[in-house]
Amino acid sequence: MCGITGIIAFNENGKKYLSKINTATACLEKRGPDGDGIYTHNNAALGHRRLSVIDTSSLAAQPFTDASGRYTIVFNGEIFNFNELREQLLSKGIQLRSQSDTEVLLYLYIRDKEKCLEQLDGEFAFAVYDREEEKLFLARDRFGIKPLYFYRDEEKFIFASELKALIAFGIPKTIDRSSLQTYLHLNYIPAPYSIFENVQKLDAGNFLSINAAAELKKETYYSIPETSAANSSPDYEASKKQLRSLLEHSVQQRLVADVPIGAFLSGGIDSSIITAIAARHTKHLSTFSIGYKDEPMFDETHYARLVAKKHNTDHTVFELNNEDLFGGLHQVLDYIDEPFADSSALAVSLLCMHTKKRVTVALSGDGADEIFAGYNKHAAELKVRSGGLKASLVKAAHPILKQLPKSRNSKAGNTIRQLEKFAEGMKLSAPERYWKWARWAGFEAGHIFTNAYSQSLQPGEYEKRKAAIIRNISADYNSVLHADMKLVLENDMLVKVDRMSMSNSLEVRVPFLDHKIVDFAFSLPAAFKIDGHQRKKILKDAFRDDLPSELMNRGKQGFEVPLLTWFRTELKSMIMDGLLSESFIKEQSIFNPEAIRQLKTKLFSNSPDDAVEKVWALIVFQYWWKKNYTND
Repeated sequence: MCGITGIIAFNENGKKYLSKINTATACLEKRGPDGDGIYTHNNAALGHRRLSVIDTSSLAAQPFTDASGRYTIVFNGEIFNFNELREQLLSKGIQLRSQSDTEVLLYLYIRDKEKCLEQLDGEFAFAVYDREEEKLFLARDRFGIKPLYFYRDEEKFIFASELKALIAFGIPKTIDRSSLQTYLHLNYIPAPYSIFENVQKLDAGNFLSINAAAELKKETYYSIPETSAANSSPDYEASKKQLRSLLEHSVQQRLVADVPIGAFLSGGIDSSIITAIAARHTKHLSTFSIGYKDEPMFDETHYARLVAKKHNTDHTVFELNNEDLFGGLHQVLDYIDEPFADSSALAVSLLCMHTKKRVTVALSGDGADEIFAGYNKHAAELKVRSGGLKASLVKAAHPILKQLPKSRNSKAGNTIRQLEKFAEGMKLSAPERYWKWARWAGFEAGHIFTNAYSQSLQPGEYEKRKAAIIRNISADYNSVLHADMKLVLENDMLVKVDRMSMSNSLEVRVPFLDHKIVDFAFSLPAAFKIDGHQRKKILKDAFRDDLPSELMNRGKQGFEVPLLTWFRTELKSMIMDGLLSESFIKEQSIFNPEAIRQLKTKLFSNSPDDAVEKVWALIVFQYWWKKNYTND
């Protein structure tokens, strides 16, 4: 993996910004510590930071220019079927000077232009500059595994892997207030928007072209299938075999590297399946887990060790205590470029940091929950749709549940929290329920913002963005999974893994997101994935023999961090005297001081409930705001 950035100027004033390409490229050093390169021509400049994985020689260095000198590429990612594509090019008489997927990608683009995207099996964001036509072409992979931001005004167009490189060009840092509203509901900002006005994320499965005359074209080349084959009756046993075959092939492809490779092994179903397959095709597979010494409720290392033993991997457990987790806090907050409050990023960052000491590439199980219905909310949605006595009883108990203490930090408190959330969701339509259950913090804009800030919000914009996310939720259960692929996977899970791995110069590959697997999964009826007894049904059944029996019926557990413990100890001064202090809130003039005061009171009560997530979302935003607006 690498970091890319670049600029194309539309006029003489725009050309003045080309000189900033070196600074912008340097901002991406952690994404590519093994080398850097700059290309400039007339009104354009490209920058690249390299993490060497395929063909580590200087022959594969970027920016990479073809033999004619006309086309130059900067590329972040991997093309897993590049050897097949390479053979095609060689058979057509095209001479290649390296063994890299970068060169294959460039010549494929030269030959087929945007049609090349349909042939790629990989995770990528890349840009090609055509010096003859003075045109820039950019593309992003089908599911948004690799990031790509862009900024445009009347003078220039700038792109980069991360916002920090755009900021280095001196773009205006005006907060998109509708994005802030969305963030305070979801804990992240969905594409195509960003925290800044005039900065967008290129949507997954899209490409964009722009020339020196500022003519921009953006198109979709891939969309996740919208609906299942609801009217067909595929054979379950045949579907299991096909899934095994597809995933086996995907893992094999993603084991190709010229550097050491391993796998994350959490002890959950997804990473365990990836490990089982990879172990069959690797002599000595290294696997990595993190454990929590101080939080046994969140520790899964027992299950990870069972999988490692079954498949004879070289397994390493990084035992962390709360002090270790807290020690990584500022590294994470300093690296993220826009507010992102998925607190499990702290654990992922530490996992990546320790894994990088042993390997350069790691396989991950990301994507399976969204494709095969693995989340708790998926089971809850099925229960709502199915009805029944239990669901009715929970709905009837809602007034009582509202009065009981709730907290994520205890099993009882968390169960009550989940039951209340379920009861509230039962009262809503399917689209509105999806939006409610997607939330983490869930602030009300009119309550959390000052009156002046609320009045400055663009009328209807937040609602328009929300409507675009939930508009396709229907009676077909697969529509919920489709929405999760576009919302949760693209904007939360993949962002978390990309930023935390790249901040530690580690490449992570996600075999479940081979597009052939995704297309196949969305051709299956939802009943193959989830029923009243289990989630990820076909995935578990297809790989049952590869997994220890203890894994099959255990509940879903993600990376959790002890936020409430920190808020009442190490982070208390940051809340009371720092980022959420009344003086800072008043000086900042965004948030309502009384609303913040009430939130802090709830946080330190016996029933903190969602105050923990709300406070964390605010801390992340405040830290980001202070970094961007008090040091200029």
